[in-house]
Amino acid sequence: MTTTLRALGKTLALSAAVLGFAAAANAADVLNIYTSRHYQTDEAFYEGFTKLTGIEINRIEGKGNALIERLKSEGANSPADVFITVDVALLWRADQAGLFRDTSSEILEKRVPANLRHPNGHWYGFSQRARLIFYNKDVVKAGEIASYEDLADPKWRGKICIRSSSNVYNLSLLSSIIAAKGEAAAEAWAKGVVANFARDPQGGDTDQIKAAAAGECAIAVANSYYYARLLKSTKEANRKIAQSLGVVFPNQDGRGTHVNISGAGVLKSAKHTDHAIRFLEYMTSDEAQRFFADGNNEYPVVAGVPANDALRSLGDFKQDTVAIAALGENQPLAQKIFDRAGWK
Repeated sequence: MTTTLRALGKTLALSAAVLGFAAAANAADVLNIYTSRHYQTDEAFYEGFTKLTGIEINRIEGKGNALIERLKSEGANSPADVFITVDVALLWRADQAGLFRDTSSEILEKRVPANLRHPNGHWYGFSQRARLIFYNKDVVKAGEIASYEDLADPKWRGKICIRSSSNVYNLSLLSSIIAAKGEAAAEAWAKGVVANFARDPQGGDTDQIKAAAAGECAIAVANSYYYARLLKSTKEANRKIAQSLGVVFPNQDGRGTHVNISGAGVLKSAKHTDHAIRFLEYMTSDEAQRFFADGNNEYPVVAGVPANDALRSLGDFKQDTVAIAALGENQPLAQKIFDRAGWK
């Protein structure tokens, strides 16, 4: 009887050990992500990663600045392994807060162009969007506006719709102008655009596009994927809005059109570093790049992966190849310039 009980005890102890190991293994086969991307289509690449690797993804979604503050508050105790966000400005803010770790990967360095990643691997860009100019064909003739600088031309007084100065897309655009032209020229440009406002800045990028189509203004500035959404919409009214507007890829005779990125980096708090790097590498795979292109109308960053039909219909364009990291560094100055220019 005693021998039987001892044997049972050993069996139970062994079972407990096995169960404990299994629990630890399950805990290890996860990746915790904080993301400010709120696109339903992103489910495809999360599911694709899990299917490929068996690693389950837990994620918390929120606004970029709020997630950065949360990560700062949580510090080393944060469960987050990866931070994903939609603009280089937010990547820069997270990096300035010391949230990212150096990450080295031959795959990432080979597949992500050098100008679209941090020089020390703190973050990498995974998709792109171009900041375009749209015009009402009933008011503006093709070729009348060709550059961002043209937006400040007095001939467009009362004709321009664009978002607020606090919008990260506009901050990054102005940061690119600072990089190209310097502070004085950037401020003169901002003041010129303010003088040309058709209305005080309001709404998002899609609102600017719709306002131009409705004649509330003649010219709008918005990211490429917002326009592509309208162009691909199942609603005829949205497609008509897109088709009624002319599209300009600015500065094709000069530095090229400003592009911004969605990007991600491995956090210092990461408990699953290997999984995190593997996830970043997966985001550069042809499969994931197609999810970005087809799911959310974004331009892939990996050479050879085509944009979707809607974006390809707009034609090829010359991109500004300024290092995206430099645009992050220019953010504080860009905000000061906007404030001085009276850009609300």
